Amino acid sequence: MSSEGPGSEDPRSPQGIASAITEVSERASLLVREEIELAKTEISEKATRLAKGAVVGIVAGVFFFTALFFVLIGCAWLLYYELPIGNEFTYFWGFFAMALILVVLGLIAGVLAAKAVKSGAPPTPDMAIEEARKIRETVSSASESKPPAEPVRPPIPVPETPPVPTPAPASTSSDSDLGRGSSGTTLGG
Repeated sequence: MSSEGPGSEDPRSPQGIASAITEVSERASLLVREEIELAKTEISEKATRLAKGAVVGIVAGVFFFTALFFVLIGCAWLLYYELPIGNEFTYFWGFFAMALILVVLGLIAGVLAAKAVKSGAPPTPDMAIEEARKIRETVSSASESKPPAEPVRPPIPVPETPPVPTPAPASTSSDSDLGRGSSGTTLGG
C-alpha cells in the first residue's frame, strides 16, 4: 500500500516532468501575453500623446495664420492712414493688438505641442522591452545556477610523451674548417 497522495508525484517520473513542462509553458505563454499587452498599452499611450501634440500644433498654426491675416489687414489700414487721404482714422491699432494676442497664443500652443511631441516620440514600448530584458536575465541566471543534469566526468588523462633527445654536435670546428669535407678538401673543388 502506497502512502503517496494524488499531489505527491515523484518529480523525476515522466508524469512529474510532463506536468512541470506544462506548467512552465503555461507560465511562459502568460508572461508573453502580458508583455504584449504592456507593449500595446505603452504604444497606444505614446500615440495618444503624439496625436494630442499634432492637434495642438495645428491649433498653433491656425493662430499664426490668423495673426498673419490680422497683420496684413493692419498693414492695409496703416497704408490707408499714411496715404494723403483720410489721416484722421486710426483703426489699424486694433488689428495690430489682435495680431499680437494671437502670436502670443500661437507661441504658447507651439511650445506645448513641441513638449507633447518630444514626450511621445518615438512610440516604442520601452517599459515592455525593459521588462523582457529583466526576465531574460532572471531566467538565464537561474538556468546557470542549476546543478547540471548529468554528472560531470573528470577529464581523460593524456599520457605524457617522453622528451625527444637532441643530437649532440659531432665535433667542434674552427672557422677555417667551414665548407670543408672530412678530409679537409673544399666542397665542389
